[in-house]
Amino acid sequence: MSLPRKVKFSDPLAYFGRNITTGLFRLGELIQIYLKSFKAIFFKTIFWKNTIIQMEQIGIRSLPIVSIFSLFTGMVFSLQLAKIFSTFGLSSQLGQALTLAFARELSPVLTGVVVAGRVGSSIAAEIGSMKVTEQIEALETMSTDPIDYLVAPRIVAAGFMLPVLVTYANLIGIIGGVVVATIYASIPPTNFADGVLTFVTFWDFIGGLIKALFFGLIIAGVGTYKGLYTENGAVGVGKATTEAVVVATIIIFIINYFLSMMLYNL
Repeated sequence: MSLPRKVKFSDPLAYFGRNITTGLFRLGELIQIYLKSFKAIFFKTIFWKNTIIQMEQIGIRSLPIVSIFSLFTGMVFSLQLAKIFSTFGLSSQLGQALTLAFARELSPVLTGVVVAGRVGSSIAAEIGSMKVTEQIEALETMSTDPIDYLVAPRIVAAGFMLPVLVTYANLIGIIGGVVVATIYASIPPTNFADGVLTFVTFWDFIGGLIKALFFGLIIAGVGTYKGLYTENGAVGVGKATTEAVVVATIIIFIINYFLSMMLYNL
């Protein structure tokens, strides 16, 4: 099955119809990659050694950049709100506001975008390079399924490590917020803790981790898809890398809206 033929913008209906058809076609290909990956997990044909390696690549090596983003986001969030909350006698509410913002939205979304930029591009570039140099075909010649060897390990690793990174981001961001609130606005850490313990529930954190799971699957799935369908040599690899980051980031923001509505009954 091939993509619909190209049409010129001078025929608007045909142009938009082709774009819609192409989008649905590519969505079907992406879903097929997920189904094949889940099949590899279910039938235990996945290369688990590669999965462990990818967990290190996606999780451990993302810790420095996630630390910087989370720490300074928590600090600037607290910097903006600490004085206001303190002035109106709502210092205990700062802990609630910061923790809810991080647990529900900031940590999952920021971590997802950061990992999409770092890992999604890397996955697309690596698999894309293998595609244009015919290493994918070489794997198939050796009776090794590229899904089992390349795709499924990355999807599993990303789905597992993103919630871990988000948990870490929550901790770092909240610590940064507490430090700034204490030094800048003289809000006692006990007031901060009271707001967290009183208003924040365990589900607020679990919802963020569920988001992170979906974001990890999106990042790895889009990255591997763009890599597997790379064409035109080095130029195609660069294009696939850029598209992997852009598409994954857009999907993350879109799906985050619907997950927020469903998880938190908004």
